[in-house]
Amino acid sequence: MQEDQRIRVGVGGWTYEPWRNNFYPQGLSQSKELQYASSKLTAIEVNGTYYSTFKPPTFAKWRDETPDGFMFSLKANRFATTRKLLATAGESIERFVGSGISELGDKLGPIVWQFMPTKQFDPADFEAFLALLPRAVDGRRLRHVLDVRHQSFDTPEFLALAGRYGCVVVHTDSEKFPAIADAKAPFAYIRLMRSEAALPTGYPPETLDQWAAGARAWAGDSQRDAFIYFINGAKERAPAAAMALIERLGPT
Repeated sequence: MQEDQRIRVGVGGWTYEPWRNNFYPQGLSQSKELQYASSKLTAIEVNGTYYSTFKPPTFAKWRDETPDGFMFSLKANRFATTRKLLATAGESIERFVGSGISELGDKLGPIVWQFMPTKQFDPADFEAFLALLPRAVDGRRLRHVLDVRHQSFDTPEFLALAGRYGCVVVHTDSEKFPAIADAKAPFAYIRLMRSEAALPTGYPPETLDQWAAGARAWAGDSQRDAFIYFINGAKERAPAAAMALIERLGPT
């Protein structure tokens, strides 16, 4: 697989009112928004699965409306992660993984487990949670991503623990959350949250150049995948930022 095929770039979700002014063509039916977005981007991080439970036909519909090679990252349901004792999350984890996500087939990307900004690193409890994460569903290997937001996680002990369970830690570009980097991770998962409304592409061109160079180096040198999402910040600029980065990475 070529390096440009290892790098997927996208945004969070595809239903956002301001995008109907500056991303989606005028008059495009809302039922066609996923189809259009997936023709311009190479991945989408689904936020709706964090708040609601979806059924197998919905995941199958997403699969069928998107082109070959496209991928979805799914945020796991919040009931699994927004709890005092993570060790008690087994039932919620099983319910989410068994909800029909395997219907996405080859378009099933990483599963993101997002934790509250107030959740601090408790090694024993966090390991108990990681031990609950299934390695596969319906014969399909799962890739797990940990979106931790408290400074206490920025420690070699946490990275080592995540690595022992085959999990990847989100690298966040944000003023509010720690930017945890793991050069040994089996793939990269990056959430870029500094988009500015005053910039047509959200990020300055030179910054996009830097992210593109870093992604190419990661995918080319290590033969590892990378998922890059423009999230929050000036969200109305996210699609333009993603398309600008895709352009810099070359044809896919």
